[in-house]
Amino acid sequence: MFPDFLPKLTENLTESTSIALAQNIKQKLITTPLTSQPINTTYVYQGKNKIPILLLHGFDSSIFEFRRILPLLADKNQTWAVDLLGFGFTNRLANLKFNPQAIATHLYSFWKSLINQPVILVGASMGGAAAIDFTLTYPEVVKKLVLIDSAGMQNNPIISKFIFPPLDYFATEFLRRPQVRENISRAAYFDKSFASSDANICARLHLEMPRWNKALISFTKSGGYGNFKDKLPSLKQQTLILWGENDKILGTGDAGKLQEAIPNSQLIWIPNCGHVPHLEKAEVTADYILDFIREN
Repeated sequence: MFPDFLPKLTENLTESTSIALAQNIKQKLITTPLTSQPINTTYVYQGKNKIPILLLHGFDSSIFEFRRILPLLADKNQTWAVDLLGFGFTNRLANLKFNPQAIATHLYSFWKSLINQPVILVGASMGGAAAIDFTLTYPEVVKKLVLIDSAGMQNNPIISKFIFPPLDYFATEFLRRPQVRENISRAAYFDKSFASSDANICARLHLEMPRWNKALISFTKSGGYGNFKDKLPSLKQQTLILWGENDKILGTGDAGKLQEAIPNSQLIWIPNCGHVPHLEKAEVTADYILDFIREN
């Protein structure tokens, strides 16, 4: 029923969108300059024709984050979601360092291998910072940019670069606890009913993958994505910023700062919504993105 590389916990999914996404996850060996060994990369692809949409998930997350919005977008455009290097179900090779530069290189190789035409790049939370970084690095690849409650305006704590054993192990094991994952999930929503048992499973599945904790530690030690404020004025792409009015994860202050810093951008607030509009207000968020794509 499900791809054999997904953990057994997948069988406990109950919502139709979660089950459908799990059934459609694919893997592709992607050759990159990072290593001589191809990286088995997980992704979902639906739809056809028109400009491709590419979805990037948030920190310590996976393509399951897009289980509700991907089918809505794919009804009008070919739509892709990919697990970033070091995250989700993409293979975490033992000889790799996981940092923003490696993520961008791997993402470009994935794009070149499977898409190879300019995309509408959509990034949520940390995925927004990854989308900004990718657009600045490979501007020819990105036709338009969509940022959903995006990171990229805050400096990361300096302490993240100095995590050392065994504290790094204990930190990731803390994040692995089901109750901790449930609390994070509840904090992400305005309407707490969305923090269902199915949502909790979706948020935990990738924790079962080999070297999950080692990759997370490696990425955290790299410093992750910092503050792009000084680089944002050089973005040439038309940019849509979507933000939940009740975001308790990143707050709401950075939304206006992003709009001010990105020259050709517009900000749309989504009412009665927390940090994950693509999950909590999937239809509204999809409509805004599709309208944005249609604009000249």
